[in-house]
Amino acid sequence: MLDNHLRSTKEIILQPIAKILYSVHPIVITVLALGFGLVAGVLLVQQQYLWAFVFWVINRVLDGLDGTVARLSGKQTDLGGYLDIVFDFVIYALIPVALVVGAPNTAKFLSLTFLLTSFYINAASWIYLSSILEKQQYGAKHGGELTSVTMPTGLIGGTETVIFYTLFIIFPQQTVFLFAMMGALVLLTIGQRLVWTTKHLD
Repeated sequence: MLDNHLRSTKEIILQPIAKILYSVHPIVITVLALGFGLVAGVLLVQQQYLWAFVFWVINRVLDGLDGTVARLSGKQTDLGGYLDIVFDFVIYALIPVALVVGAPNTAKFLSLTFLLTSFYINAASWIYLSSILEKQQYGAKHGGELTSVTMPTGLIGGTETVIFYTLFIIFPQQTVFLFAMMGALVLLTIGQRLVWTTKHLD
């Protein structure tokens, strides 16, 4: 929901750092982001929440930087955009799983199942729609978006996901409630997208 409004702001904030990293290939930054995200997951399993939060923040900063560096240096590639999305999905799956594995109980496993199920359906709802919009020439390039492919907006987008995940890590004792809330909002987002699709696609 907030992605389109904040993307240009994020670009401005990250540009000074991106200029320093100008000579670093964007894919290297993407892989580094993955590494920090994986370490955050390991730390969550060990219930090292403060350090996990630090590594999570670095992961998110690097995840934003790779695209900024790519645009600044003229090194944008489809491979880079593809890896960025796949690695994001890896971390978005790992963090909630790590939180539950680190301090398991039945309620947490049930809420985790609900959350990941909503993610699974949501991925199909926006990835395939993005492909259709790209095919119909209404993709990222047509809309002037700063992404490899268009990302249909909804109640829960990238910005909201980062906010929720930060709350997951800061308040691990509220995992069940936060997982359930995010899962419910993701389902609402899927509904929004279905309504939009039936109105705009043949």
